[in-house]
Amino acid sequence: MPRRADPDVRAALVAAATRLLAGEGRQALSTRRLAAEVGTSTMAVYTHFGSMERLQQEVRREGFARLCGEIDAIARTEDPVADLAAVTLAYVEAGTRDPQLYRALFVDRPPGEPDEGSGVFERLLAAVQRCIEVGRFQPAEPTLARAWAGQIWMSGHGVITLAQTAMLSEDANRFLLTDMIYRLAIGYGDGPAAAGRSIRHAADASPRARVPSDPPR
Repeated sequence: MPRRADPDVRAALVAAATRLLAGEGRQALSTRRLAAEVGTSTMAVYTHFGSMERLQQEVRREGFARLCGEIDAIARTEDPVADLAAVTLAYVEAGTRDPQLYRALFVDRPPGEPDEGSGVFERLLAAVQRCIEVGRFQPAEPTLARAWAGQIWMSGHGVITLAQTAMLSEDANRFLLTDMIYRLAIGYGDGPAAAGRSIRHAADASPRARVPSDPPR
């Protein structure tokens, strides 16, 4: 008689796979290791997901939901440029905190698997559009606004990649990130002084992203 799926076991397998992936990388994922972590049989993976590939897909979905949840938890202020910087900083902090999970989310997506990461981009885009709406950024057509959000996302992704290779110090990476946000904001139409104040505010609210010296002004 086929085993019946248990929602609690399913959730425990996803949580264990996420934890192993974030802490040890993809090489740690095996049915035997997962079964030992959860206290169940190796068949439980196939009962609940059908394959390890489907389990990893669920891990990616859960990881994106967690990342979007972190972004959504950022308090919205009256300063849209500071809020845009805060979203970008939170994204980079998540990527540097869990590099293995970040790689699974954004780098190792299997061909043909649904793109669960679009929610992150849509949140960046919404933050950019708000800057345009209040006049901090110059008026822009939707296509250009999407390009700006993509440029900011690419900047964050680049900093995460540099952090993972340890080519630069943490302080250097933090300075690069805040400086890029500052210069992009000016390029989109914000004033240098206003952009500097906004990004300083966002960095001060995020201790891990605070720059060591000569922050943008």
